[in-house]
Amino acid sequence: MPEHPTGHRPTLEAVAARAGVSRATVSRVVNGGAGVRQLVADKVREAVAELGYVPNPAARTLVTRRTGAVAVIIAEPEVRIFSDPFFSQQVRGISKELNAHDTQLVLLLLEGPEDYERIARYLAGGHVDGALAFSLHADDPLPAIATRIGLPTVYGGRPAWTPAPGGPAGVTYVDADNRGGARLAVRHLADRGRTRIAHIAGPGDMTSATDRLDGYRDALPPACPPMVAEGDYTVEGGARAMTDLLERHPELDAVFAASDQMAVGALRVLRERARRVPQDVALVGFDDMRSVAECADPPLTTVHQDIEGMGRMMARLLLGALDRDRGGILAPTSLITPTRLVRRDSA
Repeated sequence: MPEHPTGHRPTLEAVAARAGVSRATVSRVVNGGAGVRQLVADKVREAVAELGYVPNPAARTLVTRRTGAVAVIIAEPEVRIFSDPFFSQQVRGISKELNAHDTQLVLLLLEGPEDYERIARYLAGGHVDGALAFSLHADDPLPAIATRIGLPTVYGGRPAWTPAPGGPAGVTYVDADNRGGARLAVRHLADRGRTRIAHIAGPGDMTSATDRLDGYRDALPPACPPMVAEGDYTVEGGARAMTDLLERHPELDAVFAASDQMAVGALRVLRERARRVPQDVALVGFDDMRSVAECADPPLTTVHQDIEGMGRMMARLLLGALDRDRGGILAPTSLITPTRLVRRDSA
C-alpha cells in the first residue's frame, strides 16, 4: 500500500483533492452509490489506488446502512459441525459467493437452547445485514427470532415450522429433491433384484429425513414390507440403526441409508456381522460426499446432491434481496435442486 506523505492514513478529503472532485462524490464512489459519471468514477478510483485509501467501515455503514456481513447459523453441536464434511461443503459454497460480493461471513453456532438468547441479541444489534441458517429442526425458535427482528433470512432445507403470527406467509429456502433422490435409491436396489429393502432414516424432526423416508415408501416394491430404523445423520447413529435392523429383520438384503455418514456406520456393523456388501446386503447412501463415499470400503453407491451449490444459491438469494432497494425484503421462494444416483461398488 502506498505510504502517505504525512505518515497518516489517507482521508476522504485527500482523495477528493487528488481526483479534483468533491468529498461527496468520493463518498458515493467508494460506497457504491449511483449518480456518478464513469469518467469521474474512474478518476476517483485512480486516486484511491494512488493514495492507498481504505474506507472507514463505520462511516461506510452510515452511508450505505449495510454492515457488509452476513451471519451463517448452524443449529447443530460444534463437534458435529467440524466432523461432518456436509457442513464444510455447504459453508464453502456460501463463503465463495459472499467473497465474490465483498461480504464477510460471520459463523454462529448453536450448541443448545441457552445459545438462542445470545444469538438473538447479536442479530438484533445490527451487526449483520442478513442470515443464512441450515440444519434446523422442527421446533427451532430461530425462524421466529428472525421474523421478530425483521432480519432477511434464507434457510437451507424445506421448513417444517409454522410461520410466526404477523410474519410472512412463507419463507425463502433452498433444498435438494430429497424425496425424488430416495426414490432413485430404492428403485436401483429393487432393479438389482433386492426384495427385502430396509431404510435407515434421519431424525424425524427434520424435513430432509421425512422427505427421504417418504421417497423410500413411494418406491418400495409392493411385496416388500417396510423396515425402518431412525438414525441421526452420524456414523454412530447409522451403526445403531443397522444393529437394530439386523436384530428385527435378519432377512434384509438391501439398505438405503439417508446419509453417507450413516451408510458408513451401517457398513461397519455389516462387516462385524460377516455380511458381505454388496453380495449379501446391497447398500445405498445419500449426499455423495466424495471424501466419505469414495473412501468407504466398498465405495458407496449414493444419491448426489449439490451441497456446495446449494450454499451458493442461499447466499445469492440473500444478497440479491439486500442489493434491491426494498429493504432486503425476501419474497417467499423455494429452490429445489435435482438429485441423481452415483453408482459405485456397494450396490
